[in-house]
Amino acid sequence: MGRLFVITLDGKFYSCKFCNTHLALFDDIMSKSFHCRYGRAYLFDNVINITSAEKEDRMMITGMHTVSDIFCVGCGSIVGWKYEAAHEKSQKYKEGKFILERFKVLGPEEGNKPGDEGPAAASDAGDA
Repeated sequence: MGRLFVITLDGKFYSCKFCNTHLALFDDIMSKSFHCRYGRAYLFDNVINITSAEKEDRMMITGMHTVSDIFCVGCGSIVGWKYEAAHEKSQKYKEGKFILERFKVLGPEEGNKPGDEGPAAASDAGDA
């Protein structure tokens, strides 16, 4: 298994609710008016420290989209999805953007602040 490299964000940010891995900056929110099956969701321009599943076509409220689920690299929890393609012209602005499901992340509203650390980084001491 490879070494886990996690990027730490400065400023206001959103992190994984389960392991506190940093995921996105507050300033990268494009919209707070999205919904997922469990409640509110936010559209972000950029998200870090994630891995993606295979692309799949999914029928959403706004029509058919090609999406891939996204997972936290710290703990493997699904935290949202990425819009890979929109099949309707009016939805093209979503392509390449990310949804974070609000109930799966912690944000500045819950007290996330600079200096809150994600998962402990691997040590080089055991490699010697």
